[in-house]
Parts: sequence; C-alpha cells; structure tokens
Amino acid sequence: MEPTLSKIFYITNADTELLAMRSVWESLPDGFPELLVRRMSEFTPGLSGPIDRDTVVILRLLGGRGGDPEVDAIANWTKLSGAKLLAFPGEAGFDDQLAEMSDVPGGTYKTAFTYLVQGGLANIENLLLFVADTLLGYGFGFKEPALVPPSGVFLSLRCGIEQAPKAVIVFYRAHLISSNTSFIRDLAESIGATGMDVDAYFCYSLRSNSDLSGASPADEIRGLSPDVVVTTVLSAGGYDDDEVSWNAGELAELGVPILQGIASTSSRETWSTSDFGLSPMDAAMTVAIPEFDGRIISVPFSFKETIDDDTGFGTSITAYRSDPSGLAAVASQVERLSRLRRLKNSEKRIAVVLSAYPTRKSRLGNAVGLDTPQSAVLLLDRLKAEGYAVDGYPTDPTELMEMLGDLIDYESESVSSGADHGISWSTQKYSAVFSSFPELVKDEVERAWGACPGSAYVQDDLFRFPAISFGNVVVAIQPPRGYGENPIAIYHSAELAPTHHYLAFYRWLDLEFGANAIIHLGKHGTLEWLPGKSLGLSESCYPEVALGGVPFVYPFIVNDPGEGTQAKRRSHAVIIDHMVPPLTRAGSYGSIVQLEDLLDEHQRVSALDPSKLPMLRKEIWALMEENRITQDLGLDGSVARFEEPEFDALVSEIDGYLCELKDAVIRGGLHVLGSAPDGDLLVETVVAITRADQIRAVSLRGAVARWMGIDLDSEMDSVDLVDAQVTTIVAQLADSNWDVDQISSGFGEEVATTLKWVCTELVPAILGSDAEMTSVMAAISGRFIEPGPSGAPSRGMAHVLPTGRNFYSIDPRGVPSRFAWRVGQQLADGLIERFRQDTGTFPRSVGLVIWGTSAMRTGGDDIAQVLALLGVKPDWDGESSRVTGLHAIPLAELGRPRVDVTCRISGFFRDAFPQAVRLLDEAFELVAGLDELGQANPLVGTAGTPRIFGPPPRAYGSGILPLLISQNWRGDEDLAEVYLNWSGFSYGRSHYGLPAREQLSARLFEMEVAVKNQDNREHDIFDSDDYLQEHGGMIAAGRVLKGQSPLSYFGDSSNVEHPKVRSLAEEAARVFRSRVVNPKWIGAMMRHGYKGAFEMAATADYLFGYQATAGVIKDWMFDEMTTAYVSDPNVSEFFRLNNPDALASICERLLEAAGRGLWTPRPESVDTLRRALLAARGWSE
Repeated sequence: MEPTLSKIFYITNADTELLAMRSVWESLPDGFPELLVRRMSEFTPGLSGPIDRDTVVILRLLGGRGGDPEVDAIANWTKLSGAKLLAFPGEAGFDDQLAEMSDVPGGTYKTAFTYLVQGGLANIENLLLFVADTLLGYGFGFKEPALVPPSGVFLSLRCGIEQAPKAVIVFYRAHLISSNTSFIRDLAESIGATGMDVDAYFCYSLRSNSDLSGASPADEIRGLSPDVVVTTVLSAGGYDDDEVSWNAGELAELGVPILQGIASTSSRETWSTSDFGLSPMDAAMTVAIPEFDGRIISVPFSFKETIDDDTGFGTSITAYRSDPSGLAAVASQVERLSRLRRLKNSEKRIAVVLSAYPTRKSRLGNAVGLDTPQSAVLLLDRLKAEGYAVDGYPTDPTELMEMLGDLIDYESESVSSGADHGISWSTQKYSAVFSSFPELVKDEVERAWGACPGSAYVQDDLFRFPAISFGNVVVAIQPPRGYGENPIAIYHSAELAPTHHYLAFYRWLDLEFGANAIIHLGKHGTLEWLPGKSLGLSESCYPEVALGGVPFVYPFIVNDPGEGTQAKRRSHAVIIDHMVPPLTRAGSYGSIVQLEDLLDEHQRVSALDPSKLPMLRKEIWALMEENRITQDLGLDGSVARFEEPEFDALVSEIDGYLCELKDAVIRGGLHVLGSAPDGDLLVETVVAITRADQIRAVSLRGAVARWMGIDLDSEMDSVDLVDAQVTTIVAQLADSNWDVDQISSGFGEEVATTLKWVCTELVPAILGSDAEMTSVMAAISGRFIEPGPSGAPSRGMAHVLPTGRNFYSIDPRGVPSRFAWRVGQQLADGLIERFRQDTGTFPRSVGLVIWGTSAMRTGGDDIAQVLALLGVKPDWDGESSRVTGLHAIPLAELGRPRVDVTCRISGFFRDAFPQAVRLLDEAFELVAGLDELGQANPLVGTAGTPRIFGPPPRAYGSGILPLLISQNWRGDEDLAEVYLNWSGFSYGRSHYGLPAREQLSARLFEMEVAVKNQDNREHDIFDSDDYLQEHGGMIAAGRVLKGQSPLSYFGDSSNVEHPKVRSLAEEAARVFRSRVVNPKWIGAMMRHGYKGAFEMAATADYLFGYQATAGVIKDWMFDEMTTAYVSDPNVSEFFRLNNPDALASICERLLEAAGRGLWTPRPESVDTLRRALLAARGWSE
C-alpha cells in the first residue's frame, strides 16, 4: 500500500543535533517524508502545521522531562492528533519517564534510542530511515546502528620535539558525532604551535558514574600522560553524601592543572559588544560550576555562530567557531603551566607581589587578616628550601619592608633624584610592547595618561619599580591604580584606564624578568578590578592586557569568596585560601572593668544595704558620663533619678551592654601563611568557632550552658560564667593534645559529642593550615590544587577548613537559599521593628547595600531581606533547590505595609549574580503591579522605576576611597557627587548599566533609612574600606539630596539564630570599644611588627572615612584613639621600631579630621599629634 504524505518532526534543545540533522537532510532519498527540525525553544504545538496519524514526533531533551515546560504540551498535542511520539533523553542513560510518554513498541523505541546514543551522521541518517520504514510504512531500507566509541582520542598532534610537554583537550562526544569539531582542531593547533604535543579526547561526560561501560574518562586521560588538561566539558564532580563538601571527581586525581576553556553559546558579535561578556547561562555552566572542580578559568576561545540560516530546512544552524585572540590566550596559559611542571626549581623565576592601597610607605603589603611581611619572609625561606635560586633577602620582616619602603615613594608620581630606585625598565622597550596592544587599549590609555610612555614614575627614560631582586625571585610592590596621579578623574571616571607605569610593571615581570609565575600575597590587589568585561574577558580587557598568560597564584583569606572569585574569573588566578586570623573574646579593660565593679557592688548593696544605693547610682552615672557610655545608650540626665527604684532597670540595660561589649569576637592577631595558631590563640580560636552551631556539631557554648542549667537568651549576665567554663574545658583538652579519651563523661552526651568533633575534626582542620605554603609550592610547580568550600568558620562554616585549597563559592541559581530566606526575614523584621521604635511608623523607603561576597557566604541573606521587605517569597525547585519563581505574600498574611527598597549593588554582585538581579527586578515589578492601596504598598503604579543601581559596566567601587585618599574634596557635596557619578547606573531584566543618575538621586531623596548588613565577626566596619565607601557613601548622598541625614542601620547576622539591627552609631561605638582601643587588640597587633602598625593606621583611616561620610564618630572616639595610639609611650616605641610611617599616617589623618571640622579635639590632643608627627617623620628619615 502506498503511504500517504507523512511528516517527521525532530524537536531538540541540543544545537549539535540540529547540525547533524542539517548535514544528512539533503542526502535523504527522494520521496522521504517531510522532515521538520525545530529547536525546542522555538517550537509551539499547533503552530507548526497540522499533524495526524501519519506523523512521527521525535523529542530529544537534555534535562529529561523537566528540561522544558512545553514537554507535556507536546505529548498532549501528539496524543490528540493520533501522531506517534518518541521522547528520548539527551544523555546516554535510559529515562523511564520519557519512555512511558512514548507510544511506540518497546523494541522500536530501544532501537531508535540506540541510533541516537551511538550518534554520528550515518546513525542519524539511518534513524530517520528506520522511523520512516518502521512507523510510517515506507521501504527505503536502513542499516543497523553502528557502534561509535563512547570516548577516545579524536586527533593527536606532535610538535616534533623530543619529550615535549603534552596537553589534553577534552570535549563532548556530541561535537564529534555532529562534526562540530573545527574549534577543537583550531585549539589543538594553537597549543601545538607553542611547542607542545596535543591529544583531543572526546567523551559523554567526565563523571565517573558514566552510564557507558568501560574505563572511566579520567583513567583514559591519565593514560595519555598530560601535563595540562583543557576541558570544555562541564564539572566532573558532585557533592558528597552529606551535601556539604564537593568531590572534584577523578579528573582531579591526575594532579595536573585543569583549565576551563570557554566555548560561549553566544555569537562573537554578541560577546564583543557586551559589557558583561558571558550570558548568565554561560556564566553558571562554564565558570561558576567548573570552579567547584578546581579548574582555572580561562577566556572564551570559541563562539556559537550561525553557519546556515536556510529557511528551507526550517531552522537556523549554529556551530562553534574559534576566535584567534582567544585561542592565543588559552594556548599561552597552557604552555606556561606546562613549563612550571617541566622546569627545575632552580631555573624558575618567581615574582612575589605585595599590594599597597593606598600606596603609602606605612601601608605596604595590604592583605586582609594576613601578616604579609612575615608571610613573605617565610615564603622566601620555603622557596629556598625547595631549591629555588633565592638569596640575599632579609630574614627580619620589618627590614624587608624598610628596604621596599626606601625605594620609590608612590605617594608622589615623580621620582626623586636621591631615592633608591629599585628596578627599572626601558621606556623604549615598553613603547614597543605598547604598540602591540589593541587599538582600543592604546586610545584609552593615552587619552587618560598622555602619549606613551607617560610621565608617572619615569626618570632618564626608565620606568622605576619598587622591586628587589633576590636571585631568581623578585619581591615588588604593586603600582598605584592611578587616581592619585589624576585626582580629577575620581569625579567623573569609574573606568579610568591603568597608567602606562602600571601596565609596564606587569609587562616587565613577564617579558623582561621572565616570571614563570606571579604570587600575589593576600587579599587584595587592583589587577582583578581593572576595567573590562565582567566575565569572559577579551584581549582589550585590562587584566588580560596587563597579566597576559603568566600563571597567577593568589593566597587569599577563606572567608571572602566573592573577591577571591573575582580574581579567579578575571585574572585566571589559582586561589590558595588561608586561615582567618586568630579569634578571641574582647573581654573587659579600663573603665569597663571599673563600671562592672560598680554594677556588681550595686547588686550587693541592693540586697544588704539599700540606703547606699543613691550614692552608688551617682557613681555609676558619673563614670558612664565620663566615658560617654551614656552616649552609646542614647541616655541623658532625664533618666538619672538616683533615688528611684526605676534606676535598677537602667542598671540592667547597662549590664547587658557591657556583656555584649566584652563578649564580642575580635581578631586576636594576624594569620601567617602556612602557620596555625597555637597555645592560647588556638584555644581562643576554637572557643570562638564553636560558639555557633556547625554542620556536624552543636554550639559548644550552647551545650555547656544547657549542661549548667543556664538559658543564655534570658540570662545574659551568665555569659561570663559559661564562657569561662567552655574555655577551661577546651584548654584542658589542649593540654592533653586533644586526646578524645580525656573528654569527661560528666559533661553529658551533648557536650561530649561536640568535644569529640573538636578533637577529631575541628582542631586537625585548623592545624591543617600548615598546608597553605605547601599548596603555594604545588601551584608554582604546575600541580593541581584541591578545591574546597569558602565562608566564615565562626558562622557555622568550619567545614571550609582546612585551608590551602582553591576555594569555590556557590551556584548562583540557588540564591537566595531557603536558609538565607529565613535569615533575611528576620533581618527585615528587625529593621522594621527598629524603625518603628525610632519613628513610631512603618518605613516606606529603604536603601540597602548588597555585596556579592556576602551573598556567596550566606546564600543570599541580603537578597532575601529585600524580598521580605517587599512581601515577596521565592519558589524553589524541590530537587535542585534552585529558585524557580516568586509569589507575593497577601497583605493579610504579611500583617504590615510593604516596604519599597533601593538596592545599591556592588560591581562584583552585578558580575556574579545576574540571576539575582533579574529576580529582584521581577519582584519589584510584581509588587508594583498588585491591586493594592498605596498606603499599604508604596510601589503601586511605579512599574518600570529603576530600583537596582551600581557602578557602570566594566567598573567597580563607589569612588569614595580614592577621593578621601586624594584629599581633593571640600565637603558633603563632593562626596555625594562622586557617589552618584559612580553609582548612578541601573540594572534589571531588560537593561544593563543604563545611566540613571537622576533616578538614583530621586530614590535617595525618598530614602528614610540606609542599611548595610554584616554576616560574621571575623572582621568589622573599621578594618575594611568597603563599608564606609558603600554604606557611608549612600548616607552622604542622601544627606546632601534631602538636606538631612537618613537614619542609618546596621544588620548583624553573625548569630544566625538571633540577627540584630542596630543604628550605625551604636555599631560604631560597639566596635570602637570592643576592638579599636582595646589593649588586648593593640597588644595583638604589636606582636606583628610592621603589619600590626599598618592595621592600626588603617583603622584610623576608616574611622576618618566613616565620620566624613556617615558622621557617626564622636569626638571622644578620636580623643581616645589619640590617647591609645599616640600618647602611650609603649605604643609609640612600637611604632618607632617597626613602622614610624604608620604613626605619622595616624597623626596626619587625625589632624585632617580636626582641620576639616570632623572632630573638635581636646586642646592637648592636637599638641600631642603635632609632636608625635614631627617625631615620626624624624624616625623615618
């Protein structure tokens, strides 16, 4: 019987299959049924013409039945029309759900699936012939499925050099069987041209539990003996059974560097014109997830291009095509990594770079939480011990910093004739290099800094660098970013190109010094923050221009995944995470001890001799006023009724505040790379980390309190008692060398279980930080660095230890997490309650600072807080925990008005969380479109109003810090001008970085309260400039626009069970008393010589910055800082011996505060500062 006119629909979400179908389409025999091939994303049932029982619909779905929301609609469409349906998974494994949807005989289904699984053009053609004959009654004939290996070597290139290093390129089998391999061949040839052998290996997947039999891909790749692996295949690992730690999979066991070669799913034109670079899908799949496997993130080397838009076929065909500049960049990185594996240590040349921002002699070696000078000396010691040619370096850290500080003075762009100029490089050589830069780069640099080579740090036609050569190792200070040389640019240019001198420094390291690797010591420098695309950098992006393909190793604090991730993604860094500084309890000192004694006496007198209470109350009040604790608590004389029993309630409030101050966790020193805390510091760190519930253990403090019968929530005055008991227990275990058998059963099972975890897991993990230096050595030897999680150990994330690993962050598609939603709700509730206490009303408009690194640590607490304020809840996928949508909480359930929010996102948040930006934008639109009254919903009728602002595309920061450093500002108006210019760019679902200064100004004019949250106590607002820049800048801009300061709040979620919202002034006082002038902290810094003095000078800068922007620093704070840092003879002597420039910096900053009217000092304070400044300058000469 002659068959009727028939159709075969082939619908897929895999472009490689469209390419394969296009390749066989024209070779099908005459009279073949009409073949209709469609992308899943472009297909709508019922709009592609009628179908009937003479139609076969073939579905091929990556992601299975849940891979596309239209799957069930297609199944219903075929069922109603009588067409036959074959639904197959995109992977090799059988999918029961899709098989059940299909309505053909089981044998037919399995044979058709075999054609697809085996793949290749011949099998695709025979699949179509098989379907036509078997299901539609044709008689063309077909061949049985031909076997195509599941994995193997596609091509091998040999460079002809004996014992040449080898690279293995790993790519998907799907590309091979669809003949989509030109980009792989191009990459192989580019790498081969560097003098390497290359094998290109294909596979279904890198996961060891592949559904195909035979050796695992990792075993087969191991058999190829690679020095470096470049993969375009997704992650090989997965979470362990506890879903806490990621197992990087068998590929990591090869022990060689693994680069993620980015094959972008966008066209090259789309990428080249995009400030973001990679699409959100590419960002997740080719960057964020591969980082979990410990891969080095390279640059895009191929793009998906339309190679056939033949309308006769019915759909356009895309294939990967390579990009010459990307190929060259990847090949350079691969060759240089292989060189690290092959060179002898004695032949390698290593650069150790210390950051300096601001670039002052007092602040060289900037690295958060790290004793950079001591770490540098120990690094040089280790290099020497490992056989590197390094000699002549000082073993005293202070001497090393003096040597570096005596070179170029970066505080001036000119080079003085009497200075020791360090290392130089011919401007003529640089000019030759500069001529090879992309035209865009040359134009931008010369527009900003004049014709090549510029004038900054040039003398006698030589660039001067503060660098010292110790044999084959050079130690150098990173050059200034450039705003100091062009202070006017701060006002208008967040995208200022780096100076000629900056670019020359990195090109000198590469081309003249011949660095085989650069070690950047500590968080963080400026390289990874230079202008350019957010992800997927081009040859015109400044990190690429400066660094080139030099291997980049970056010791980085483990609790800052965001900024470390920026370095991984924009400067191909291998992170070596390091331990947080030792943590300790602030304790009591000075006037706090005196006040505690009086409060204890008050309690005794109340019971034994009440007649003395009025006199004692006067003493308490006088001491509080003298030490301004009344200001901390917002008290005035009206509450000081010394004869009234109500004063007892005030005593309780004072006692609670003092308990909070002394119970604060502060840094008990600085970390030294490769060194674990010991003695009392180890005990105190264990006590601090075990305050919080951990994944594998409950809070030790909580467990001990329950054992003692104390409820800490209601008995805060018992914290000292509990803490003393915990410290005693931990100290006893330390004395026993953490012997589990020494744990007393008398503490009860709960305490004993946590103590066992302390002994068997926590302490070994802390002591494991000695692996940090070993990992640095491994990285510069071209070995694989094991990946590990990141976060704050003291916030329930002790599983991030041990350090010494290449940390990863989180899947951005799961933000906010369910747990973050819970914390965000509490922060929102706390904010609203605090606002009501302060004003008596509900807030209507809030400004919130959102950072990417916080989102990575917490899973999105800040994002969740925004949603909670709006009254919007996320929907999560039950299996993957990814956010799938939003729904508005009804007002009746919410129980309050909705709150409008203006978000100021950081540049890194913009880069790392594009999905979250779109989610927030969607939430604003959802709430603006609700049918509610404006009184209950201030967003009603404001759809389309920008609410998400940040720095311009390609740029980072708020401009406040360079402005303060330059001293080129007069008052609030200048601060506001810079903040608005740098922050006035809008982001959302339909736009990216649109200029929106006026809209931001309007939003900040309406803002009632400016909020910033902090999720851990391993740092505070006075040891980072980011807080004063982002939060302080928002407050300053709001003050100028409105004529008065908005309220300013600080959300503290370091205790996730009890988040708190304080005023910023309260937080400032709390940190000042517990850490800034605490003799315990000052003594800890004095143990760290130059870097300890650096930290004290930095603290002075940050206090100044917060006063300039937010106005929350009281006069007495500057007075007390003067007393503690300048007047104390022991501290002064410490500065003299270790870093006199730090004392000079403190004095200059405090005198500037007085000169600008930010501080009304005591007369003796100014005299003290002037004398100390003269002395410090003399010591420094």
